[in-house]
Amino acid sequence: MSAVRAKTKPEAPPANGQHGEKPRATDDTPAKASGNDRLLAELLEALRAATAGQIDVRLSTRRQGMGKDVARAFNDFMELSTRYNKELVRVSRAVGRDGRTTERIDIGPVQGMWVTRVEAVNDLIDDLVRPMNEVARVISSVAEGDLTQKMPLAIDGRPMKGEFARMGAVVNSMVDLLSAFSAEVTRVAGDVGTEGRLGGQARMRGVSGAWRDLTDNVNQMASNLTDQVRNIALVTTAVANGDLSQKITVDARGEVAELKETVNRMVDQLRSFAHEVTRVAREVGTEGRLGGQAEVQGVAGTWKDLTDSVNFMAGNLTGQVRNIAQVTTAVAQGDLSQKITVDAAGEVAQLKDTINTMVDQLSAFADEVT
Repeated sequence: MSAVRAKTKPEAPPANGQHGEKPRATDDTPAKASGNDRLLAELLEALRAATAGQIDVRLSTRRQGMGKDVARAFNDFMELSTRYNKELVRVSRAVGRDGRTTERIDIGPVQGMWVTRVEAVNDLIDDLVRPMNEVARVISSVAEGDLTQKMPLAIDGRPMKGEFARMGAVVNSMVDLLSAFSAEVTRVAGDVGTEGRLGGQARMRGVSGAWRDLTDNVNQMASNLTDQVRNIALVTTAVANGDLSQKITVDARGEVAELKETVNRMVDQLRSFAHEVTRVAREVGTEGRLGGQAEVQGVAGTWKDLTDSVNFMAGNLTGQVRNIAQVTTAVAQGDLSQKITVDAAGEVAQLKDTINTMVDQLSAFADEVT
């Protein structure tokens, strides 16, 4: 902005001592001074408006000389500020709200302070986005079951600081905890479920909250399975060894409870069957009380077949022995008209034939003697 033109210096006084005329300002000095004052007033008002945040304020360029250049320079500055402000709002919304983390500020070719401001904001976005991208990468890997990925604690050779460092440490601690928990669960599952080494327990140190609950649940499951399988093995081993006094007593639910009831019912049926077979064998074979039959309630399949076989055997023996007793009693009483007619096989058939032959011979002898 040009300054007001200075007044003309006074001429040297004439030699005779008379003073000349006083100097006058040029004809255009008042007009220029008035124009400069208006420009300064408008510029001051525009600067105050811009300082108050009005980015649409502009100066009129319908001026002459330096005033026009000043107005254009001010307007160019405001245009650049407006463009920078719009880019800042656009990028903040794109990154912060819409999640488009690749957006950056671009206000065209600039220099100096503007370059510094643009780079500072873009660097800030980069510094914010990179840790978040790393967190997202690690969490995505965890969600896909890959526990080998961890968050780097330095980016481009610069160590993370503050909240970023704390966030990285927390994420990596979570991955380590998940990895250790997965390894322990896999180990216990392999020991108990695959290799049959009962009694395995997951060991997780320094855990709390959900991790502690998960560890306790896994260990409780392993303990329950261990107790149930060992109790079932105890009972079935006892049955295999002929001990029918053992039954499954461990607490169980669902299919394990059904298995428990089935095994216990099997033991009851075996015990009942053994008792009945023993009773029939003792009555028929030892005490000679013929006609005994085994009575086992609620049996089917093999147990029913075995019961029927025992009863069939007892019935055959009863029929054979009673028929033999009837014939021998008749012979003893002198009645030689009776013969053994019951079906028989093996040694009983031989006994049948022998007795019948004896009866025939006795009858023939008696006839001859008579």
